[in-house]
Amino acid sequence: MRQRQHSDMRQLPYTGTDLAWAVLGGDPALTERVSYGGPPGLPARLPVQALARSTVAVCALAAAELTAERNGGPVPGVRVDDGAVATAFVSERHLRIDGRAPSVFAPLSRFWRTADGWVRTHANYPHHRARLLHALGLPENTGPDEAAAVLAGRRAEEIEETVYAAGGLAVAARTPEEWAAHPQGAAVAARPLLTLEPLGAGTPPRPLPPLTGDVPLPAAALRVLDLTRVIAGPVATRTLALLGADVLRIDAPQLPESQDAHSDTGFGKRSTSLDLGARSGRAAFEELLATADVVVTGYRPGALDRFGLSPEALAERRPGLIVARLSAWGDDGPWGGRRGFDSLVQVATGIAAIEADGTGAPGALPAQALDHGTGYLLAAAVLRALTERARTGGSRVATLALARTARWLVQGLGAAGRDGGGVRSDGAGYDAARYLRDTGSPVGRLRHALPPVAFDGGPTTWATPPGWCGADAPVWR
Repeated sequence: MRQRQHSDMRQLPYTGTDLAWAVLGGDPALTERVSYGGPPGLPARLPVQALARSTVAVCALAAAELTAERNGGPVPGVRVDDGAVATAFVSERHLRIDGRAPSVFAPLSRFWRTADGWVRTHANYPHHRARLLHALGLPENTGPDEAAAVLAGRRAEEIEETVYAAGGLAVAARTPEEWAAHPQGAAVAARPLLTLEPLGAGTPPRPLPPLTGDVPLPAAALRVLDLTRVIAGPVATRTLALLGADVLRIDAPQLPESQDAHSDTGFGKRSTSLDLGARSGRAAFEELLATADVVVTGYRPGALDRFGLSPEALAERRPGLIVARLSAWGDDGPWGGRRGFDSLVQVATGIAAIEADGTGAPGALPAQALDHGTGYLLAAAVLRALTERARTGGSRVATLALARTARWLVQGLGAAGRDGGGVRSDGAGYDAARYLRDTGSPVGRLRHALPPVAFDGGPTTWATPPGWCGADAPVWR
């Protein structure tokens, strides 16, 4: 029976949600528990609002399903508000810290015209900036004007390969057709949106205790190790923290991280610093792993294997563990081991060409939607894996990639036509202020986006604000 709709909500024959839920192995009938409404606010040629809506919908539905699994009742109804979704998908742009707006992109992170097209670079981190300049033969104090003059005389793909060889980040702009013909594009096309698979030897079912308290938190009492950076992984673990998980983020002391970025994605979590290359750091990690339920990683495929952190090695040491991992380009193909960010994946996969302006200059999506969308899909995969573990036991591994999410978007989310079953937004009637709140925190007064994941009786915001990056002890609550 179809659930009664919430006031001002509507039911949509929404294939984006249906497809993502099916890939996660969910019961197709449960998608009727989702109702949609609110003003959309992510205008674009591609169905960005539709992608945002569907990824949040499956995440909220997975949370509702786990709530029912723990309490033994019906699956709560899910509400997806397009305005809340649009605001959350640009949460890093809405963030204010004591009234200050953090800088999102560094001066050398941008599009550049080349001798035969366009290239985009990413130099937000100091070490990436240094490698970019070294690859181009430019001094450390080089500004955008000097870099533009050098890049204008070189071919885009030659810049891409030269900078990559130096450990930096640069990607030539391609059309969707050019990406489809590229070996990495072909490798991505051969894989589904995401995979959620058994991992290692089977273990008995691990039922979760019933939830307590007035607000059901489906991830309550679950422990999550967060080895992710930037946006996609931290958005996933921020969502798991909203739902009650004890999330401990772990960063290497030698890798710089932006406190501003953490102030956006650190809600509900704690943060510690561990050197996994040192004996004491490995010992602390193993003690945490011994009672962990979930490990989430966001580094290049294979980058953590030398620390014994491959999915197989983790599950062998902690049977029943859920491992979720994401990367920019995926595990397969010649770019599988490359670094990457949302902005670069947009450029390589043809999204920038589709969103080009009237002059032909490449464009960008109205949000880092590949990051945010993949983050909510990752959280959904973890929640679904926890439900299945409670029913049938076993460890599981979820694998996602920004490039796979990009392909889903370019293909129209599996629907006929590019709007993915939803209506493209022109932004009319959307007011982000409705979905923002002020919260005190150790780092200052924060103006921030509210979480878009909502279901009947569920939490409406995080239990704790973000703190200082790396300031917490490496212990569970």
